[in-house]
Amino acid sequence: MEVRDIEIFLTLAEELHFGRAAARLHLTQARISQAIGRQERKLGGLLFDRSNRRQIRLTPLGSQLRADLLPVYANLRDSLERARMTARGKSARLRVGMMPFNVLDLHQFWKTFQARHPQCELQIRRAPYVDPFAKLREGDVDVFITWLPVDEPDLTVGPVLFHDRRVLAVSAVHELADRTVVPVEALADFAHAMPPGMPDYWEDGYLPFYSPRGKTLERLEQVTNADELIHLVITGEIVHPFPSHVTRYWSMLSHMRFVPVPDMGTIPYALVWRKDAENELIRALAQTVRDIGAVRF
Repeated sequence: MEVRDIEIFLTLAEELHFGRAAARLHLTQARISQAIGRQERKLGGLLFDRSNRRQIRLTPLGSQLRADLLPVYANLRDSLERARMTARGKSARLRVGMMPFNVLDLHQFWKTFQARHPQCELQIRRAPYVDPFAKLREGDVDVFITWLPVDEPDLTVGPVLFHDRRVLAVSAVHELADRTVVPVEALADFAHAMPPGMPDYWEDGYLPFYSPRGKTLERLEQVTNADELIHLVITGEIVHPFPSHVTRYWSMLSHMRFVPVPDMGTIPYALVWRKDAENELIRALAQTVRDIGAVRF
């Protein structure tokens, strides 16, 4: 099996969706399907159950192959990455996964850290919607930036990078679109969507399960990526609260409106890392954030 074919298989095994896998790999869905079909013919069995058009599943053969290939691919990828770093004159790497969208807003943290540690290559990546703590626990990222509270026994919560106000994303033709503000209580009158499998306390920290008067904020849909979420907002099927920085990155979406929700207060985003993986570079990034201090937008 070629390295690219391994990457295609493992990406599809993670996304369980041909379209999302193709988007991640910058390939066509036909190319993904052809590669998987070729692998299945060589192995003599199906790797994926395609009976559900919306969500495919790994077969027992696919699950076994994924378990066997993951450590092999990780070692190969790490070896190639170390070679690339050496060629660029770097001796270390720190990988940061971000739940928020505002990479540029946090440039002062990245610039200061790299000035202090020029031998380190800093990589900033978007964190997945589904089970984002898994990337941290599996060692795919070294540090995770996410909203608080985070109360996981194996994770350390570091300094806060920024606090952000809350806004409600609605369709441009939604009944709330022309409002100047929206109270939290009003959120209970509309459907919402959230990714599956979040710890309850963590999800509640972002979108409460109940309004101040005890009404349920109903989760109508489960979403697995930002595109799905935006689609549901634009079609008017849901409303969704965001940190306000998204208005600077999604302002081109003429079919959405962002309405302030003042009584939701601000939401803090902090560094989080595995206790058993803490090292000098992680501590150095945390110290950089503490020295600069939390940003307010």
